[in-house]
Amino acid sequence: MAVTAKLPSLPVERLLKAPHAIASGVPEGLDALLLGELARHGAHGAPVLHVARDANRLATLEEALQFFAPDVTVLSYPAWDGVPYDRVAPDAETIARRISTLAALNGRTPGDTKPLIVLTTIHAVLQRVPSRAFIAASSERLAPGNVLSMQGLIERLEASGYARAGTVMDPGQYAVRGGILDLYPPGRQPIRLDFFGDTLESIGAFDPETQRTEARLESVQLLPMSEVTLTPEVRRTFRQRYVELFGTVTGDDPLYESISVGRQHQGMEHWLPLFHDGLATLFDYLPGAVVALDPLVDDACAKRLEQIADHYEARAQALERKAFGAPPYHPVPPESMFLSETDWQAALGSRQTIALDPFERPEEAQGATIVSFGGRQGRAFAAERQTEGANVFDAVVAHAKRLQGDSKRVIVACWSIGARERLATLLAEHGAGETKTAASFGEALAAPASATVFAVLPLETGFEAPGLAVIGEQDILGDRLIRKSRAKRGRDVLTEVSSLSVGDLVVHADHGIGRFAGLATIEAAGEPHDCLEVHYQGGDKLYLPVENIELLSRFGSDESGVQLDKLGGVAWQSRKARLKKRIRDMADKLIKVAALRELRQAPVFTPPDGLYDEFSARFPYEETEDQTTSIGAVLDDLGSGRPMDRLICGDVGFGKTEVALRASLIAVLAGKQVAVVVPTTLLARQHFHTFTERFRGFPVKIAHASRLVGAKEIAEVKKGIKSGHIDIVIGTHALLGKAVEFADLGLLIVDEEQHFGVKHKERLKELREDVHVLTLTATPIPRTLQLALSGVREMSLISTPPVDRLAVRTYVTPFDPVILREALLRERFRGGQTFYVVPRISDLDDAAAFLAEHVPELKVARAHGQMASRELDSEMNAFYDRQYDILLSTSIVESGLDIPSANTLIVHRADMFGLTQLYQLRGR
Repeated sequence: MAVTAKLPSLPVERLLKAPHAIASGVPEGLDALLLGELARHGAHGAPVLHVARDANRLATLEEALQFFAPDVTVLSYPAWDGVPYDRVAPDAETIARRISTLAALNGRTPGDTKPLIVLTTIHAVLQRVPSRAFIAASSERLAPGNVLSMQGLIERLEASGYARAGTVMDPGQYAVRGGILDLYPPGRQPIRLDFFGDTLESIGAFDPETQRTEARLESVQLLPMSEVTLTPEVRRTFRQRYVELFGTVTGDDPLYESISVGRQHQGMEHWLPLFHDGLATLFDYLPGAVVALDPLVDDACAKRLEQIADHYEARAQALERKAFGAPPYHPVPPESMFLSETDWQAALGSRQTIALDPFERPEEAQGATIVSFGGRQGRAFAAERQTEGANVFDAVVAHAKRLQGDSKRVIVACWSIGARERLATLLAEHGAGETKTAASFGEALAAPASATVFAVLPLETGFEAPGLAVIGEQDILGDRLIRKSRAKRGRDVLTEVSSLSVGDLVVHADHGIGRFAGLATIEAAGEPHDCLEVHYQGGDKLYLPVENIELLSRFGSDESGVQLDKLGGVAWQSRKARLKKRIRDMADKLIKVAALRELRQAPVFTPPDGLYDEFSARFPYEETEDQTTSIGAVLDDLGSGRPMDRLICGDVGFGKTEVALRASLIAVLAGKQVAVVVPTTLLARQHFHTFTERFRGFPVKIAHASRLVGAKEIAEVKKGIKSGHIDIVIGTHALLGKAVEFADLGLLIVDEEQHFGVKHKERLKELREDVHVLTLTATPIPRTLQLALSGVREMSLISTPPVDRLAVRTYVTPFDPVILREALLRERFRGGQTFYVVPRISDLDDAAAFLAEHVPELKVARAHGQMASRELDSEMNAFYDRQYDILLSTSIVESGLDIPSANTLIVHRADMFGLTQLYQLRGR
């Protein structure tokens, strides 16, 4: 019979008896377990309001609670994702989460005793919120059979912050097609309302990706999409208060003008008090709640209050100056929008509070009861990762066995299902013994005591507590960055539905060119069906069910002068037949080329099981689906016995280098050499650092050959390449010189091939007779792309952005010195760097003068196309080495360069750039 370990009970009751308590010995990770227990044990079902110190902590707790307390309802109330007194509106998804949480709390009945945790941040709780009365008045429950004007509902949606769109894809959008109204309200799936006159006939939930109706609904609660509703009464109130507070409006004031005519204004939420008769606080929605506080929340509170005061002061001082074309900004008084220090302390003083502390404290503290939970941060294995000859997985297994010997339940917390399977396999190979997987904490406790339990639990670090030890994936492998996986969906459906607009020309596989007229619902066999309506010549109409959308594609040429096909006509079939003949003629030539390629032989490389898995586990991200597919294709190519000639196409930072790293490992372990050729010295150095770090601890010799390396070292590198002593060499076109001889080259990796000249490409052709070739590029030249698309070269696309690309937001605002200074300093204070891009070289001096005046504490480097190549290299290298905070440049900024620390890009005079330039710059 299996022995199970029972976790000692936590002293939660003692904690809840004190009006103000400190829970000591509660490291991150154990806090989620404690919050779940507090929610279950609260008196009369009292909810728990937990104030996190920042948004990252809120997200971590939200995911950890899914594991530790799946039976507890968890609501999150995030802060606006901007700065105080900003000109930019909060993100629509953030607003949607806030409003749905307020609505859920407003609808909670006093007798509801179901365990509830509300997660928020100090930034969110310090800001005043719309009152309960506003949420109640702005919400409306709809049900089939309701009599209401569709036009009246549209006007209400507009006033409540919804935006009209051709196709509903994101929260806050609505679309109208005849008697059908699609909308995406906060906190739920998009809904489809079907009207017959002024009667609401049916309500359905639909998938925004496929646009298919998935379920019929009995009723739905319609919530506002903004914390401001622009009804006529609200607009009158705003104008009156605006004049009372700031005086008579004279001259240009876009905010006042927009609100006066009932038009949404970018960032109007920052004048929230002027739209409401009175604002509430989050505490008002949770009477009787137990308030739990994150460690360091007091410091975060002080910094936030200081930031609010600084921004208010900056706006107030700039009131009379309409600088650089920026309209005037009249800030509302801080006390009307935010809680003061006094308000914050008063709110805590009148409620039961529990402060979490990761460290142990003495048993007595002034005014608070201290309860120890005996936890501490777990062991990290950084030393083993850095020590030559040490194996981190052996160390983890030995540590886990010691913990189990101390009667502790051992859980290995992984960031994803893939990481869980990989770590379980690796640790089992290193002697971990019995392993189990668990989806929840309850399942983990039910496993045998001798088993090591693996769970998806995204913690920054592990922890130890009485009877329990959690080892984090980051403790074992180092920093990880993981994206939330999304459900798979049909790629054709996503591409077409999201890109089609009413009036677009489309091509049907069987019927030819037509014009897309929108979505329509038709009744067939007594059942409603969602269809795409396509118009053809002579007024003919085709209704195509959305599930057959793969039969449609967008018309890819200039639309001027295009004639629609006729349904049932022969013209389309004739054109198809002629094109098929041309394709067969082209294919005949390509088949001959491909046949010659198939006949060539190349070494067979296969990944060794243990070493390859350990190397893959070091990748600090979860592989995207595209990366996994690309890596699999490269492994197949390397093991085929024929020379690989594959193109990996993906944007900067999307993970092409990881594909090259894994291919390099396989080639080196097979006894072959690898050459990595790049166009610039800076990119060569960047790859050298990346390869050196990833291959640390492996028996692989890596060398660097470029202008940045001295002549003596270059001679040594050439000697090592010729002798076979060097396994991987990374360099610029210097590697393509005839003086460079390889002992046994097995894999050639070419990064950004489009930057190489004709001579260099001829030399590359000489190298690739029987060598595997992997080409990486973000922007392939037409010939390379044509070869890949025609099948002469194999191609893999990496189009899915990694986790750190999800946060990219683009703002279009007037030139505002306050916002620019804030953005530049915020990036500096979080340890990052900034690109400041101007359209012309002549603009550099003015921009430099502006930066010197407004951010004199930051160091600025310059880069433009008229600089000598060595000087440009020197400046870019210095910026890469973080000797400068800002790179002031023209659009010459190298597209292939990935500088992870540069997280902000400011485009000066964006109106003077082309659309393609702006797209490429945004890809930075």
